Amino acid sequence: MHFTLQKRNKTWMPAINLSIVGLMVYIMACPASSMDVLVHNRINVLNGTMVKIQCIFTSCYKVDVNKFAMNWTYQENTNETEEMFMTYKKGMMPMRTDRFSDRVQFVGNLEKNDLSITLSDVQLSDEGVYNCYVRNPPDRIQGHGIINMFVVTELPPPRDSTIAVAIGASVGGALALLILSMVVVKCIRRHKKQELISDEQKMEEEGKLDAEGGTEEGTKGMVCFSAGGFSGEGALHGGNERQHGAVTMHLLQLHRH
Repeated sequence: MHFTLQKRNKTWMPAINLSIVGLMVYIMACPASSMDVLVHNRINVLNGTMVKIQCIFTSCYKVDVNKFAMNWTYQENTNETEEMFMTYKKGMMPMRTDRFSDRVQFVGNLEKNDLSITLSDVQLSDEGVYNCYVRNPPDRIQGHGIINMFVVTELPPPRDSTIAVAIGASVGGALALLILSMVVVKCIRRHKKQELISDEQKMEEEGKLDAEGGTEEGTKGMVCFSAGGFSGEGALHGGNERQHGAVTMHLLQLHRH
């Protein structure tokens, strides 16, 4: 009996744990505020043309056609009463109104969560606020997208880019000129520096040559003088030996006295 109960516990407990994990995943994947509606808050439309008014919603749940609900409404401004012109309850139902007549068509795709519509032959009186309401159970909140549509009689002229191009060209030219000037100045400075180094090297070489030349001339003078001295001395010894002998005798006599 004890074994049977333990076996039952082993079988029942994992079921409880899996249920808790499943509930946690369910809550994390699909929070209460999972509905989100994506629209263009402001659109400009040219009078007499056709416009597509987009409304796309996000949800953690697939669309169940038996529970899904959608409403499109119009109001002249946010303070006026809303006028419904299209709804979905187990099927798309465009509503004929005096304002839009049959100019509104559903062009969305429920499988892709797209609730977009088109409005043809746009009139000045179509300007106003368009509301896209979405309910997709089991999402507990209702999605709401607000589109402010403005009808214009002419499109704004294209922006003239001539000024921008001229300014860009001027700035680019100035920068190029500045860079070129910096390069030229740098080259001139480098050239001057090289010339100074060359002049200094030339002066040093000339100084060395002058010093070597003076040394050689002094050496030559000494040699010439020595040679001259040797020549005089040779002449003295090569003179009259008799005179040399007379002088020697005279010096000896003076020494005796």
